[in-house]
Order: sequence, then C-alpha cells, then structure tokens
Amino acid sequence: MRVNELLESEEELEDWAATASLCKSSKSDSAIGASALASCKSQGLRKRTHKRKFKIKAGEPRQSVVQKKIKGKKYGGPLPFYGSGSKGRGKSKKE
Repeated sequence: MRVNELLESEEELEDWAATASLCKSSKSDSAIGASALASCKSQGLRKRTHKRKFKIKAGEPRQSVVQKKIKGKKYGGPLPFYGSGSKGRGKSKKE
C-alpha cells in the first residue's frame, strides 16, 4: 500500500511525515520507502548521505553534511529547501 492511497487530499499528502519510531528503527535505508527516508532526513532523525555542501551558519564557509543529522528548513533547521518545484503551475505555452 502506498502513501498516496492512504491519504486522500493533496494537503494531507503534502503534510505527510514519517513517524519518529520508523525513522529511529533499525531498518536499513533501502527497507523503508524513498518518501519516508527523505522525511526522516529532513526531520534530522537519519544521517544524510550526499556530498553536497551547504552554508549552515550565515557568514561561514560551506560545510559538508555527510553522516550528520541536520534538520531541513521545514522542521526548523538551517538547511535550505531545494525541492523539485512541482508545487507551482505546469509549463505554460507561449502564445
């Protein structure tokens, strides 16, 4: 069963977050779904795995976040949101 089958409205789907018990469990990253894993990382409950560097504090140089538990902006953390941008309208046709 998928998350979008359980949640009916778009608002419920956007606000869905993995539970703390799931994030803190001993299940491997590949054993939980991609959406749940991303939610866990954004909540700061699982370590991040990419090599991208971010400015964590203003005025300081960029730092690597590999193997660190750092919250995303949505959950009160310093990391910016780099989403897919799919919340807006689709591509408009030039007329």
